[in-house]
Amino acid sequence: MTSIYPLGIFTGSAHPQLAQEIADLLGVSLGKSTTRILPDGEIHVSLDEVVRDMDVFLVQPCSRPVNDHFMELLLYLDAFRRASVYRVSVVIPYFPYARQDRMASGREAISARVVANLLESMGANRVIYVDIHNRATQGLFNIPVDPLSALPLMAEYFKKRNFHNASVVSPDVGRAGLAGRYAELLNLPLVVMHKRRLSYENTVATHVVGDIKGRRPILIDDIIAGGSVLKQLGSLYERGAEGNTYLSITHPVLLPTALQILDREERIEKLLVTNTIPIPPDRMHPKIEIISVAPLLADIISRIYHGTSILDRLVLS
Repeated sequence: MTSIYPLGIFTGSAHPQLAQEIADLLGVSLGKSTTRILPDGEIHVSLDEVVRDMDVFLVQPCSRPVNDHFMELLLYLDAFRRASVYRVSVVIPYFPYARQDRMASGREAISARVVANLLESMGANRVIYVDIHNRATQGLFNIPVDPLSALPLMAEYFKKRNFHNASVVSPDVGRAGLAGRYAELLNLPLVVMHKRRLSYENTVATHVVGDIKGRRPILIDDIIAGGSVLKQLGSLYERGAEGNTYLSITHPVLLPTALQILDREERIEKLLVTNTIPIPPDRMHPKIEIISVAPLLADIISRIYHGTSILDRLVLS
């Protein structure tokens, strides 16, 4: 089915390279828009072409500076709505405030819900994200949400390298489902670590369940920020892990502490990440290898635009 509405791929300032790659794969020109930071720090956005009755996909991951990129996204939604687009779908490969999805200790904001409410109230018709921290976040929305995963792209990397004497490791029970799908695709054993949170930033591994003795760890996660997952490697080697560790982590937030651990931890062979958010040059590291999610996002956008099924691409369990 061919849509009667023209397809538009637009981007904010967060990751124009990813948006351009998506547009190139779809064979369309990237939409014309401008973001300016005014002298007083306010953000000003403008659409530099006619978008009336256009089916728009706005690409804007909300990495650092998170609040600036999210505010910019909301302003673009307002601009599109006022310019009479047919529909605007928000492609947020890295979803902001995803880890603040519940009240952990009382008298706290459920920030992920606030983000969902703002996106809906500003006119988003659909939301697309990749490897959300908590799959239940989808339930915070009253509009269609497409929860995607980079898992097939990253698992293919290991398939091509024939990792046989290895185990897929989940850093906690919450990631066990994702790790289980990795293990199934790679036909490898699954290992689950249990951890206790000491503070908002610090955790400690208390138990390791599964077959790790004599095997190389392939440790998976959704986000690498301060590197707490890297601090848990010792417990794997204490239980007999052998060979250097490969890390497969979707969103490379990469705070300085994580880079410091990559520098000094000789047991880390490689950190495999995606380009859901850009890595600044000063945060690149020789151990980092990047896989593009543009083919995944371009395929989903094409299916949505043409009205065909995307069920086989979604993370539903």
